[in-house]
Amino acid sequence: MLKSSPGNRVRDRNYYPYQKELFSFAQKVYQAGFVSGSSGNLSLRVPEEKNRFVITPTSIAYDQLALNQMVVIDGKGNLVVDSNYLPSIETPMHLAIYQAYPEVQAIIHTHSIYSTALAVLRKPIPAILEELVIYTGGEVPVAKYAPAGSKELARNAVKALKKASAILLANHGNLCVGKTLAQAFNLCALVERSARIYLSALGKGKIHLLPKKVIEQDKRKYIKSLSGK
Repeated sequence: MLKSSPGNRVRDRNYYPYQKELFSFAQKVYQAGFVSGSSGNLSLRVPEEKNRFVITPTSIAYDQLALNQMVVIDGKGNLVVDSNYLPSIETPMHLAIYQAYPEVQAIIHTHSIYSTALAVLRKPIPAILEELVIYTGGEVPVAKYAPAGSKELARNAVKALKKASAILLANHGNLCVGKTLAQAFNLCALVERSARIYLSALGKGKIHLLPKKVIEQDKRKYIKSLSGK
């Protein structure tokens, strides 16, 4: 079991509000059908503490999750608050994203059905809907495959997020980032809806992308608002 490091602790800091918020969105993700069993994971950067994060535990089914199981860690994955629970196996990926993108405050990784189907096909979601471009920056790319929990997967995810706020992880699922958990959750819903529309349209005729002019306009809205990150 990971040991907490007294030298890394913030004395008397109350992390309960952030654990409560993360637990609430873990429930939302489960109720939306984006995860099953213990698949997927969520995390939140603690405001005003760049090196503190709250993340869901590993290997606990969502229907059995409890608020006190939300794990508080530092930027190296060490426990900041004593806990009987280990952080998600995907902690390296979450921490790598936070380190690479300081503007990211929340991350949600799900195994939602339609997004995962495209991840298995290694097909990005193209610019077929205006809201998709506005909130993701363009198409939703596929990060190269790497085993779950590996440093390679973390590197691949960071690279794929350079031009988008949502990505598909090859043969795995999707991952969305935001300035808040609400923003990341809404983006996961948008990506899953877009994936379903795209898969429904495949094989039934030609896929028509948005006009280039509209795509460029929507990309500028994304960049200006920084809504995806």
